[in-house]
Amino acid sequence: MKTKRVLNYRIILTPDKRTGSGSACYVASCPTLGVVDDGDTSEEALKNIKETIKFHLESLKKEGKEIPVDKPEEELVANVQIQFASSLSAARHSNNFAF
Repeated sequence: MKTKRVLNYRIILTPDKRTGSGSACYVASCPTLGVVDDGDTSEEALKNIKETIKFHLESLKKEGKEIPVDKPEEELVANVQIQFASSLSAARHSNNFAF
């Protein structure tokens, strides 16, 4: 009997608008695997990205390719704040960017 491993992947959820209709949605992306899916709600986007991840992993397995995994014990996720000109006109008239 084959045993199943549990693989954990970092997912980034981003509120967005659908092209064409402009209706609200959420985009779910998995940077480690390079896959993206969406949904009308954050819950639906997470459900959809899980299915996309499963499909992607099965495809990698069938092709005999390595399965990438997140390594939270070796990685650090951080946010940074960058000061940047808030309008294009301000950026055109000034070469002084404060970083």
